[in-house]
Amino acid sequence: MADPRLEQFENKMNKTFANLESEFQSIRAGRANPHVLDKIRVDYYGTPTPIQQVGNVSVPEPRMLQIAPWDKSLIKPIEKAILTSDIGINPSNDGTVIRLIFPELTEERRKDLAKDVKKKGEAAKVAIRNIRRDANDTFKKMNKANELTEDDQKDLETKLQKMTDKFVKDIDAAVDAKTKDIMKV
Repeated sequence: MADPRLEQFENKMNKTFANLESEFQSIRAGRANPHVLDKIRVDYYGTPTPIQQVGNVSVPEPRMLQIAPWDKSLIKPIEKAILTSDIGINPSNDGTVIRLIFPELTEERRKDLAKDVKKKGEAAKVAIRNIRRDANDTFKKMNKANELTEDDQKDLETKLQKMTDKFVKDIDAAVDAKTKDIMKV
């Protein structure tokens, strides 16, 4: 059974990994993926609202996203939100739906995206190691306050290191998988 003293740190590491995965979903890999719109907000009656909540997002073709707003008056605000975002795609509309055509990625762009994925992976590993450091500091303080024996402290630090290694390995695997996905033509 998991040690309750390690649980909070494991939860933080899980959140770090989940955050990395959600960042990876928003990186486009040459084909249409509705998750590239996740961070884009549309001004909906004065409230910044995710695109998925103001219309139907579909993938009719491998390199096309289609957004059908439930309220036709939102076509211009959705287009404006996409243009001001950093996804780098110009929307086109026919008065009822907005289409986003994803261009084929150039080799150079793929390499840039792969570098970005690596950078995000490194940042996540640093965050994991910072959590480990905080946990070790907590265990040392508990030892000083006589809440932990030295043997218990060593045991917790060993378990924590194993947990850290597992998350670092998972991050490396996720980075490799995303890089392969991006580099695949």
